[in-house]
Amino acid sequence: MALIKSYKGLSPKWGKDCYFSENATIVGDVTMGDQCSVWFNAVVRGDVAPITIGDRTNVQDGSCVHVTHDTGPTHIGSDVTIGHNVTVHACTIHDGALIGMGSTLLDGCEIGEGAIVAAGALVLQNTKIPPHEIWGGVPAKYLKPTRPGQTDNAAHYVEYAKEYLKS
Repeated sequence: MALIKSYKGLSPKWGKDCYFSENATIVGDVTMGDQCSVWFNAVVRGDVAPITIGDRTNVQDGSCVHVTHDTGPTHIGSDVTIGHNVTVHACTIHDGALIGMGSTLLDGCEIGEGAIVAAGALVLQNTKIPPHEIWGGVPAKYLKPTRPGQTDNAAHYVEYAKEYLKS
C-alpha cells in the first residue's frame, strides 16, 4: 500500500478505482477523481496548499507534484499524463495535457487543454502555454501545434492500473 499521510489534520481523498503503487507517497490536502494512478516512487505532496487532480490522470514513476504557500495550489485536470521524473510545482495543467518525461513546471505556469510539454523542457514561472500546442526546450518555447489524438495517453494508464489492481 502507498504511503498515505495526513498533515495538519488534512488527509488525501480520492475517487473510485484509483491505483497507488506500493512506494508512492500522497500527503495532506490532495483530492483526486476516479481512475487516477500514482506510480512507483512518485510523490503528491499537498502540505502547504491544496492539490486537485481530475479523473483518469496519471502521475508516473519518480514524479513530484507539490505546491507553495506563496503562489498557491496546484490544479491538474482530467485525462492528464505526467510522465516519468517530472516536477510539477504550484501551477495549473488543463484537461488532456501531456507532460513529457523529465520536464519541470515552475510556479504559476499554466498548461492549456490538450497541450504537450516535451520531454526535458523547463516551463518558466508564470508561462502560459495555449491549448493544443507543443512546447519544448530550456526554457520552453512554442514548437508546433498538436495533432489530433496525440495526447490520448491517459487511457493507457487507466488500463495499466486495472491490471495492477487485479494482481
